[in-house]
Amino acid sequence: MKYITFAVPCYNSEAYMRRCIDSLLAGGKDVEIIIINDGSTDKTAEIADEYQIRYPDIVRAVHKKNGGHGSGVNKGLELATGLYYKVVDSDDWLDQEAYRTLLETIRSMCGGGRAEFAEDIPDLFVCNYVYDHLDEGTKKSMGYRNIFPEKRMCTWNDIGKFKPSQYLIMHSLMFRTEILRKSGVKLPEHTFYVDNLFSYQPLPFVENIYYMDIDLYHYYLGREDQSVNEKVMMKRIDQQIRVTELVAKSVDLDEVRKKYPKLASYMTRNISIMLSISSIHLLLIHTQEAQEKRKAMWERIREYNSSLYYRLRYSTLSGLTYLPGRIGGKLTVGGYRFARRIYQFQ
Repeated sequence: MKYITFAVPCYNSEAYMRRCIDSLLAGGKDVEIIIINDGSTDKTAEIADEYQIRYPDIVRAVHKKNGGHGSGVNKGLELATGLYYKVVDSDDWLDQEAYRTLLETIRSMCGGGRAEFAEDIPDLFVCNYVYDHLDEGTKKSMGYRNIFPEKRMCTWNDIGKFKPSQYLIMHSLMFRTEILRKSGVKLPEHTFYVDNLFSYQPLPFVENIYYMDIDLYHYYLGREDQSVNEKVMMKRIDQQIRVTELVAKSVDLDEVRKKYPKLASYMTRNISIMLSISSIHLLLIHTQEAQEKRKAMWERIREYNSSLYYRLRYSTLSGLTYLPGRIGGKLTVGGYRFARRIYQFQ
């Protein structure tokens, strides 16, 4: 029985993918590592095959045409045989002590590997992640102590209130594989920022959550070509907008609110943050076309769900990023410069 399937989407990752894969191998035969070579043109494919040859019971190398990060995540989920599914980006890695603690917890919950105990395990594990500026020697841990009870099964009705800097991202989450498949989440190809959809759409399908206050995932920051770099995000604004709209349409929040009102509030706030980021980057582009795109983005939200539109427009953070006129734009950008420190933007 494989407890965890790790998917490692790789595109021209030869310079750093070994660090990632080596950090996952500590799970031994209790895990499977699927390295998805997404049409790389460097030595990524050779390195993936090398690991499969050296660790045939753990590593599987998959080679496919280039389809983007989301395509790699989809392929990994399609092939996964593990009880849980976790995506680890090829430039990131797991902390070894925290990783061992997580596996020991899963082993204990599963009764030493007996599948009949699977119904008593969490649908979702939540762990801390670390913003790691490895090249600068600085890091910052992002935890959830105020939101989830530690080492105790809970539901969305038991959670606390998220702080402005707290949100659930792919790096902090590990879903049961069957929950992901049940949710129907499928990421678009050739599109950045699809992690937002992966960490959003399956949430209402989760009935029980288990939080571990351990710094498991190291999220590397520092490359100029990273998708979260501000200049890169502005160049990819159309992809930002697309993912924001996909997230907004992926879940019926009115239905979620009937069962999990706290979760619905969090998910509304999540859309608000995404709208805010897209709105601000459109302002920073300083073109008439960008202004028109900003207006059109909001209008499509209103056409899709008018009640959600008014909630976002007048009672959440995103409304403050859609202030009218030049003065409104200047206030918005000024607020954004201040908020970058809170939201950990580069």
